[in-house]
Amino acid sequence: KKISYYTIVWAQSRLTFSCPFSATMAIGRRAVVAFGAINYYRLTAAFSAHSKLPSSRPFCIGSQIFPPFVPIRKPSALSASFSTMEHQVDIAANISSVKQRMDDAIASNDRLNGSVRLVAVSKTKPLELLVAAYETGQRHFGENYAQELMAKSSEMPDDVQWHFIGPLQSNKAAPLVKTVGLNKLACIETVSTMKLASKLNRAAETWNEESGIEETKKLGIYIQVNTSGEESKSGVSPGEEVIHLAKEISSECPMLSIDGLMTIGAPGDYSCFDTLVKCREDVAAALGKDVNDLELSMGMSGDFEVAIAKGATSVRVGSTIFGERDYSNLSK
Repeated sequence: KKISYYTIVWAQSRLTFSCPFSATMAIGRRAVVAFGAINYYRLTAAFSAHSKLPSSRPFCIGSQIFPPFVPIRKPSALSASFSTMEHQVDIAANISSVKQRMDDAIASNDRLNGSVRLVAVSKTKPLELLVAAYETGQRHFGENYAQELMAKSSEMPDDVQWHFIGPLQSNKAAPLVKTVGLNKLACIETVSTMKLASKLNRAAETWNEESGIEETKKLGIYIQVNTSGEESKSGVSPGEEVIHLAKEISSECPMLSIDGLMTIGAPGDYSCFDTLVKCREDVAAALGKDVNDLELSMGMSGDFEVAIAKGATSVRVGSTIFGERDYSNLSK
């Protein structure tokens, strides 16, 4: 039976493919059959990423019969980047190596054992790798994207302590605090504006009211400092700007606890670490705190040993533990 056209419509995605009868006259029936077959497999590949599709019967184009679409469940966003390369990552060995290097740097600089925290930066990594790290005893994890942190926090054990270490839009503050909760959200390390601080303060206040806990719990934050002066880097400037922000947050945001300072710094420019150390002294004096009451979050995979030598109390290590990152399937 000849057909004048075929149209496959999937209402959920508003995707429509059609082949009118005029194409039959212009290019011949075999070409139309080929066209239909190509689009069938193209549609199958596209639709297989979705878990909900309408029921379908086999359909024909010319004398060719094609089976109905069979949807394949869409992989979760958390497992999207679980590549073959990542299957080969030995998380336990990598964490052991990083911790040994940390211990060596601590000992060689006459610092106390346990004086530096390891934050495993797991952004874009699937849960399987986080679980592997957790099983080694790792409890502090760092995430750069609010949506990803919220999703992972509901899947990981409750004793995991989450550090948010990426740029945070003020409109994501409330959902992040509400979803993760102050029992698991250890710190927002990237506060550099009063607008964000105010949003976080209100979110922490709301969480306390809704959680019904007897003892008020504050949200820990670090003030991010742009120690390199690069326009591409976020953070307040060293000196008066960081002092002013710290004092303003301290007086206007009672639900926030300024626990330290954070910097990314320029690659290879270790003077950025010295600058953050000086900022800590300035902020501590302005807030009437002991210098040791403020942490220093600095140092990543390529320079965490130098950061420890310069005084870091928290280092953020990602690719050395989890392998190189794949951003292609990331959903923020």
